[in-house]
Amino acid sequence: MSNDHNPDKGRLWQRLRRVALGVGGVAFVAGIVFWGGFNTAMELTNTEAFCISCHEMQENVYEEYRNTIHYQNRTGVRATCPDCHVPKDWQHKIVRKIQASKELWHHLLGSVDTPEKFDAKRLQLAQNEWARMKKTDSRECRNCHNFEYFDYSVQGRRSNKAHQEGLAEGKTCIDCHKGIAHSLPPIEQDIGSTRDAVAPEVFHPATPVRADD
Repeated sequence: MSNDHNPDKGRLWQRLRRVALGVGGVAFVAGIVFWGGFNTAMELTNTEAFCISCHEMQENVYEEYRNTIHYQNRTGVRATCPDCHVPKDWQHKIVRKIQASKELWHHLLGSVDTPEKFDAKRLQLAQNEWARMKKTDSRECRNCHNFEYFDYSVQGRRSNKAHQEGLAEGKTCIDCHKGIAHSLPPIEQDIGSTRDAVAPEVFHPATPVRADD
């Protein structure tokens, strides 16, 4: 008898097919469960409640933020911690979450677990965040604010002028709006005792030279 008509071989292929379909189905369901769990965990770590669950955040930056216009204002629109510090799109969000693992490590070390330790590192922490926002063209700010969407006719004279000049000069939000939600570190001055402080040119970067100048 030919092997092509071997009934045992046919039954074996049927069993293998059922096993393959079963394994594929289990893998598919497991993938959905894993993705759902991963995404749920990701979103739980992307809430203000999670951000201030560490006492160093609760007692330092959160208390500062509560006294700013991003926390309470006439329009009732609040920008929370992740709105400013975590990207919205998936690719950049994952990168930021990986970078944040360093912050968890420093939490375990107790690097900024007292107001005194936090103030000692305020300059470094602020400059790190300013550099990140500068590199991304203030991406998180632009989730709510955009030069192109401003109604300059209802802005004050000073902000109207500054925003239009900033747009023309290619500036980004963080160039001018440092300290918008947290206390600023001290700035370098020619008076007083020597201490770690921000150079004036960091607060107010030089205007970039345009090609047509």
